[in-house]
Amino acid sequence: MYYLYHIPGKKIGVTCNLNKRVTLTQGYNPDEYEVLDQSDDIDYISEKEIELQKSYGYKIDRKKYNELIKSNKKMNINVTEQTTTFPCPVNKLKGQLLDNIGMEWKTDHGTLHITKQTIKWIMDNVKTSMYNNNRCYVYNKAFARAYDNRDMFTEPANTDIRSEKPMHTSTFDNIRAWAQVRGIYDEGNTIIQYVKLQEEAGELAKALLNSDHDEIVDAIGDMIVVLTNLAHMEGLKIENCIDSAYNEIKNRKGSMINGTFVKDE
Repeated sequence: MYYLYHIPGKKIGVTCNLNKRVTLTQGYNPDEYEVLDQSDDIDYISEKEIELQKSYGYKIDRKKYNELIKSNKKMNINVTEQTTTFPCPVNKLKGQLLDNIGMEWKTDHGTLHITKQTIKWIMDNVKTSMYNNNRCYVYNKAFARAYDNRDMFTEPANTDIRSEKPMHTSTFDNIRAWAQVRGIYDEGNTIIQYVKLQEEAGELAKALLNSDHDEIVDAIGDMIVVLTNLAHMEGLKIENCIDSAYNEIKNRKGSMINGTFVKDE
């Protein structure tokens, strides 16, 4: 199914995946855009997109959606030992990158990926080809080294007044960076993460019944990773969730009853 969406004051576009294209990639919540039409006929929806772009006074796409899909299903990059070259000028690159989130390729310096975070690095470091102004490139070694820089993936600190100094910030940031590079945030969703959490809880139960210390450590760690990613997908930081929970319970009074702490009423 193809969806014709409208971001008021911004654009009209077409996508097969509203959540991925409009919410995750462009950053608009469902209440910030509207679906004008939908169809399983790509030719119809492509014509309708151009018609409505003209009607609403927005910039008209140079290529119809169906033509773009046929000619550009995957960005045709050129990879050499030193560089990765993109098939467009710098001023057109960001759009191409956004359309190819999740794409990866191998270089002598490791596997490189297109994610929302790496797009920022690419746009900050891309250079116009000296041989063709309609091509641009980045250095593979520098791109690969950027993966070692945690700040490349770290989001600004949460300014919620309830939050105090985060615990184990570097570990949680590393988890989020790991997930971002692997496309978990771009391709996954909270339901998948919740199911994963239940699977890991089952593994923990099994380890506890077997008194398997190593498996207990592994299961608890896996659950923390899943919860970190689930929180991020909900626009939260797990550090702040933990702080909020602790602040809620730290002054509670109660007593142990049958092995469980029961708070006073």
